[in-house]
Amino acid sequence: MTLESFRIHAGSGGAGRHHGGNGVIRKIRFDEPMTAAIVSNRWVKAPFGMAGGANGQPGRNGLRRAGSDRLETLSYIDEVAAKAGDVMIIETPGGGYGPDKDR
Repeated sequence: MTLESFRIHAGSGGAGRHHGGNGVIRKIRFDEPMTAAIVSNRWVKAPFGMAGGANGQPGRNGLRRAGSDRLETLSYIDEVAAKAGDVMIIETPGGGYGPDKDR
């Protein structure tokens, strides 16, 4: 596997007096065929804000097959047979704290 990119998931944290921490986006390229499994959280329900802060964006998992532009949606708990050149994309969430008016 090769870590193709690792960057901040801008805007994924919820609004609030203390803006929620942004998640990250990871793109992992498979160098050879293998079975990949993922176990993640806050993909079905968005991460909640606290003390009046807004919810963050939910996370997402996907797989882009080699030679395709289409992104297959993966569940928050999933297993997939990956081929060389396939790319798994993992977008993690964040949440806010405190009322936005107090910023």
